[in-house]
Amino acid sequence: MELFEYQSEREFDSEKPLAERMRPKSLDDFAGQDAVAGSDSPIRHAVESDHIFSMILWGPPGCGKTTLAGIIAEQTHSHFIHFSAVLSGVKEIRAVIEEARRQRQMFRKKTIVFVDEIHRFSKNQQDSFLHHVESGLITLIGATTENPSFEVIAPLLSRCRVIVLQSLSEEALGSILRRALKKGMGTSGISLKPEAASHLIRLADGDARSLLNSLEISLRFAQAAGIAEINLQHLEKALQKTSLRYDKSGEEHYSLISAFHKSMRGSDPDAALYWLVRMLEAGEDPFYIARRMVRFASEDVGNADPFALRVALDANASYRFLGSPEGELALAQAAVYLATAPKSNSIYAAYGEVKEIIRKTGALPVPLHIRNAVTELMKDLGYGKGYLYAHDFRDACVHQEYLPEELGEMRWYHPADRGYEQTVKARLDRQRKGKTEKKQTKTV
Repeated sequence: MELFEYQSEREFDSEKPLAERMRPKSLDDFAGQDAVAGSDSPIRHAVESDHIFSMILWGPPGCGKTTLAGIIAEQTHSHFIHFSAVLSGVKEIRAVIEEARRQRQMFRKKTIVFVDEIHRFSKNQQDSFLHHVESGLITLIGATTENPSFEVIAPLLSRCRVIVLQSLSEEALGSILRRALKKGMGTSGISLKPEAASHLIRLADGDARSLLNSLEISLRFAQAAGIAEINLQHLEKALQKTSLRYDKSGEEHYSLISAFHKSMRGSDPDAALYWLVRMLEAGEDPFYIARRMVRFASEDVGNADPFALRVALDANASYRFLGSPEGELALAQAAVYLATAPKSNSIYAAYGEVKEIIRKTGALPVPLHIRNAVTELMKDLGYGKGYLYAHDFRDACVHQEYLPEELGEMRWYHPADRGYEQTVKARLDRQRKGKTEKKQTKTV
């Protein structure tokens, strides 16, 4: 590379966003995901032995999915193709496969194809990768914020290992922040007061990209204003976000949301309103409160009042439409409704038990009689044979097995004797009693 090209490249790098410049280049610098890339992790062993496997990286935004894929390619000296599921189709996939063949034949290099937002690919697009992943021509690394069990086709999923990444801890974000101040913006001569650094970390909410973007905005603001040390008030001006008047450790933040949640759970609308207003007056993000109420509607109210979830969602939409201060009344309305609603955690408990069963038993096969026979071959194999169509029977209720045979007649959902779940419980009791008595009354 000639001198002017080198200088041009250096200038281009300096213009990249801070989040891009601060991407770690090795697993040792990859912070906050020790279970995934730490000293005794499968990925670490695979990289060090140069036996990389195809994988789906599943995790929230800013947790390091793209960075990890780049590190794997760098440390295994693989040809790296970054592929966007949003912008690409089958035609582009074919071009990628041809490039992988060329890299193997001419340079004896492996190719890692990184597909960002793989959940946005259609079934046909995902199918296009199957043979080439199976043959080893490419190592596929997909990234998704959505559950791959629902968004990635089963044949492709079976050829990949799902790696779950978590939101970054405050400790990990602190490490990333210190590194960025030292290396990414070290020449600026600007420092952060401890309370400003803590506030940036809390605002990031586990997202390293958000942290670094906010840091860069704050530093640019400080440079323009001639500020040598950024404090909390400087951050408010730079980011246009009011700081939470909570203690430095963030304990007050978690204490108030806990008090709010427990007041609603305890059916005390006055206390719920008090803690809601305390948080709003402290500058808490109203959407954070709205999200907690949506969660509460399913976790603590459930089907005791199915309308509660609609109320919580409408409060979120109303605030989004009105903003503050008008929209805050919608949040208050939802808080009072949730506090006074009948309570049931039956769905929450059942969901947890089913997750545990699935972890223990794995992917049990779907019983043949409730499979959909869409082809003649499927019919010949017994798909759908013996299935009883519920609407052909009295009360549209028919007694047959719907769970895998290995699970027998396990029951996880036990409705409470409160609110609408009383009605649900009575209906289920009748149905389960009829199943025990083996009565099948077909309507004419």
